[in-house]
Formats: sequence, C-alpha cells, structure tokens
Amino acid sequence: MRALSGLWRWRRNPLRRATDLAEAWVALVALLLIAVAAPLTGCLVGAAAQDSLQRSVRQQRHARHLVTATVVRDLGGAPPEADPDTTTARDARSRVLAYWRAPDGTRRRGQVLVDLESPGRGDRFRLWSDPHGRITTRPLDAATATAHAALAGFGAALVIAVLVETGRRLTVWRMVRRRYALWDQAWDRAGPDWGKAGTGS
Repeated sequence: MRALSGLWRWRRNPLRRATDLAEAWVALVALLLIAVAAPLTGCLVGAAAQDSLQRSVRQQRHARHLVTATVVRDLGGAPPEADPDTTTARDARSRVLAYWRAPDGTRRRGQVLVDLESPGRGDRFRLWSDPHGRITTRPLDAATATAHAALAGFGAALVIAVLVETGRRLTVWRMVRRRYALWDQAWDRAGPDWGKAGTGS
C-alpha cells in the first residue's frame, strides 16, 4: 500500500516542507483507517448478514418440507428452460407430470423437472414444497449462510479500504498540484530577472 510511503516525511530534515508533513499526516490517518475502520466495518457487516441469513435459514427450514412425489407420465422432449428458483440445470434431466401430497394434506399435481434418466409411471422422487404444496427450492443451509456472511464482511472491509486509499490519493494529488502552482507563481516572479547580474540589488 502506498500510504506507507508518505510516512518517511515525518523524519527531521531541513528541506522538509509543510506539505511534506501534511502528506505524512494524510498517510498516517489513511493507514489507521485501513487498519482499524475497514476490519471493524467488515466485522459489523458480516455479523449483521450472519444474523439475517441464519434467521432466513430457520424460517426456510420451518416453511419448506421434503415430500415424495409420484410420476404420472413422462412429458418427453427436452426439458424447458430451468427456473433458477426451483431447480438447477444440473438437476433437471426430465420433465414429468407428477402428483404429491402437500404437508397440509391436499393433493397436488403438476409439471416437475426431475433428476431421473428415464422416468416411468409410478416412479417416486423427492421434492421441496411449501406448506400448501407449491414447489419451492431447497432451504438454505447454515454453512452456506455463514459463507455468504463472511463474503459480505470481507467485501465491506475491502470497499472501505479502497475508498480510504482513493481518498488519500486524491488528497495527495491536490496537494501536489497546489505545490506545483505555488512553484509556478514563484518562478513567474523570479523568471524575468533570474540569472542577470545585479538582480535583487
């Protein structure tokens, strides 16, 4: 990280300018923010995401049920475009007409994408449904929720670090531009007479 490069300006030096010291302060503040604020933000965001996702895991486990369905007939042909909310392309091999009993006791019937090579009448398979028997996705598991929360925390910490470093670079860039502008003004004042005998007398 280039924030460390500004810290050398702290050392005592007769040629050190006020802007050098200001750059050192900016580098120190940026380093502290990246070392403290970024990890702290990451932990807070990760903890909030973990809490929310684990609550969602508990709700899904309560609301989604694994039921047994029975094939009525194979609908043949290539399966339709898989719905990402109900299945994955890897799982969907065949399209069948099936029936199943919902957790509330009602009998349901519909088209289902199943992981069966050659489904026949009476074949059984398992699917996830809501309490009313509507097909739904597998509930989120706790390990996946924890992984998502960790990624959210890491992403938040990274965003803070990038924002701080971007702010440091912009601040230093403005300082350097201001320094060059002051140098140009000084050269403009000294330029016409610079190098001539008797200048300043």
